[in-house]
Amino acid sequence: MKKTFHFVAFLAIISGLLFTTCVPTRKLTASKAKVEKLQRDSANSSSQLNDCNAIVKNLKTTNASMQNENALVQNDLKVLSTESKMTIADQAKRLKTLQDKIQAQKDVMGKLKNSIADALMNYKADELYVYVKDGNVYVSLEEKLLFKSGSDVVDPKGKEALKSLAQVLNSTNNIIVMIEGHTDNVPIKTNMFKDNWDLSTARAISIVRILANDFGFDSNRITASGKGQFHPVKTNETIEGRAANRRTEVILSPDLQEIYTLLYQ
Repeated sequence: MKKTFHFVAFLAIISGLLFTTCVPTRKLTASKAKVEKLQRDSANSSSQLNDCNAIVKNLKTTNASMQNENALVQNDLKVLSTESKMTIADQAKRLKTLQDKIQAQKDVMGKLKNSIADALMNYKADELYVYVKDGNVYVSLEEKLLFKSGSDVVDPKGKEALKSLAQVLNSTNNIIVMIEGHTDNVPIKTNMFKDNWDLSTARAISIVRILANDFGFDSNRITASGKGQFHPVKTNETIEGRAANRRTEVILSPDLQEIYTLLYQ
């Protein structure tokens, strides 16, 4: 009986010790878990804080860069504005110069037209007439004043008209002269001229030679061309129309070199 009591008491003591030992172990495990969680949370918070610091640093760098770029842009705009104002001023000055030169040339051509009309005033309207077209002065000389039919030899009366014209041209600078021969559409074929192109060109060359060789006009400022029948001023269906088309035109043009220089410099 005594032995049984002692054994039961021993078991009770052992159970008590075991129970006492298990409780602190569970608490310790829970505490360790909390500590580990806090450590993880702390590590996450530290990482997030580092990320935030990096973002703030990048924002500061970006902001500084943007401020620098903005300053550069503002400076470029200021420079561009100044250059633009200079360019506009230069363009306005060039335009004014160009307008002045164009007006001066118009005035010269107007005076030239009047001078030629005065010099040739003794000739009839059906022999020649003077007019302005596209800024050029035209002196249209009819065939009856200059040539016999089918010929490129200038008649004496026509040569007198060319002499009066040359006196005006020789006193005028910066003028380019084009001599254009024209015919009607009646075909021609002779030993001298194969067609109307031949005839119109030969007549223009005859007048060039008289102006340059006989009356001293500058050969560098004069050109001859033949237009044949292809530029009529009136119908070729009537006698009067064909007579008007058989003409030689002296075209006086201003030298545009200065204007070209202003436009393309």
